[in-house]
Amino acid sequence: MQSTMMGAPLMIDHLLDRAGKVFPQVEVVSQRPDRSRHRYTYGEFHQRARALAEMLVNAGLKPGDRVATLMWNNYAHLEAYYGIPAAGGVTHTLNLRLHADEIAWIVNHAEDRFLIVDDVLLPLYEQFREQVNLERVLVVPFSGEDVPPGMESYEEFIGGASGDFSYVEKEETDAAAMCYTSGTTGRPKGVIYSHRSICIQALAAALPDAINLSFRDTALPVVPMFHANGWTLPYTAAMVGARQVLPGPHLDTESLLRLCQEERVTLTAGVPAIWLGVLQALDAEPERWKLPGLRVLSGGSAIPESAIRGFDRHGLKVSQGWGMTETQSLATTLDVRPETSAQGRDAEFACRARMGIISPMLEARIIDDNGNEAPWDGESVGELQVRGPWVTASYHKVPVAEDKFADNGEWLRTGDVATIDPLGYLRLVDRTKDLIKSGGEWISSVELENAIMSHPQVSEATVIAVPHEKWGERPLAVVVTRSGEPLEKATLDAFLEKRFARWMLPDDYIFTDEIPKTSTGKFSKKTVREQFGVQG
Repeated sequence: MQSTMMGAPLMIDHLLDRAGKVFPQVEVVSQRPDRSRHRYTYGEFHQRARALAEMLVNAGLKPGDRVATLMWNNYAHLEAYYGIPAAGGVTHTLNLRLHADEIAWIVNHAEDRFLIVDDVLLPLYEQFREQVNLERVLVVPFSGEDVPPGMESYEEFIGGASGDFSYVEKEETDAAAMCYTSGTTGRPKGVIYSHRSICIQALAAALPDAINLSFRDTALPVVPMFHANGWTLPYTAAMVGARQVLPGPHLDTESLLRLCQEERVTLTAGVPAIWLGVLQALDAEPERWKLPGLRVLSGGSAIPESAIRGFDRHGLKVSQGWGMTETQSLATTLDVRPETSAQGRDAEFACRARMGIISPMLEARIIDDNGNEAPWDGESVGELQVRGPWVTASYHKVPVAEDKFADNGEWLRTGDVATIDPLGYLRLVDRTKDLIKSGGEWISSVELENAIMSHPQVSEATVIAVPHEKWGERPLAVVVTRSGEPLEKATLDAFLEKRFARWMLPDDYIFTDEIPKTSTGKFSKKTVREQFGVQG
């Protein structure tokens, strides 16, 4: 028997129209590179996003074509989030923190046709410009300087629109956005999100026990919009009519606190490294900052319970969630259940230091070393696996990755080792030890090792993660030289900077006569960690 319900598709176009028609006077605030603030409304945003869509179609964009963005969190990036898929294209956000060579590889692998870039990021684009074949480059002119030859002004481009635009016909399962993983095991992998998956996740994220966002809120996403759809905040906020404050390139503690205070922000989201700096500032000058009702969403890596308690002292609530590029971002709900609250404040803090409960419409399981599903008892440990309508089932242009999926592709293998307690709360126990997560960004120890060992004076090298108060983890390299004599740190840094962004480089190099190995001849990172007093 069939239902009598309409089969209306779930489309980003609907989110755009709702923002423009239902909330036309709600403000979007963007901090420019010069720290001045651009202000306009959802009504103007609606018109400009549609103008971008019209001009992209006029420029020859075909359904499914990729348009890359190399941008900070600002109003033009928000317009790209909606205008590109409205034209039938795919918004491909580029991680500006990667090495230029890595960005070039991603652009080519995704087969991006066009690029929208902030003019303050043109120096980065110039580093890989000759390695890619982009048809058109649209420059957002923040500085007021002339757009370089061979490129076009974004403002002049959308200014050519007639306003007579009809949404390109498409299916809800068509691609709308695209992000690449950070390449922790080999090359980065592309994950493609659909209109349907984005709309469903936006609805789930807005729920009271999740982000809890409504038209009463002002949201400030510190998390970059090139990180897994900005944790879906650009979609969720527009969908519910929440006022948005976009920080641009200024993510320092002073700038963020000033924005939160002056713009009366009620929800902000970012990685723990950001919040640890904010907490230090609040502790140093508790009377300076007035942030009534501010809620803080932390993700990317675990934030210590001590920091959660610290924010509580200032009347600010920190919640943390879990997700990954493959889950399109947030995959857990974040609030404390009443059963836990009844046990007292200590139980609440311990709960808030966990990663939340798996979101509605997603499923999770723990698989032990024997391949069996482990019970939700809070003690049994295994690999976390998930599935659902905003979990990827494959990668762009990658043959079936059996090591990433289980049961014929029905479950995503996250690579995280976790427990789930009887109330459904997820606790990450561990993760693949070869990976280093610094400030919410992944660093591949294997790639660092191979690069270090390509130095002519190095014979062996291994890289491990060491705890860091601000960044969560940082890489430490253990090196054996051919001569037996140590090298200068600056020498190895300069060698690695040819391949890696500077923030990816090891904080230190330890020189030794021999690196311990396993019975199969591999470097024994477990032994190396024990030698240098690193837990795990």
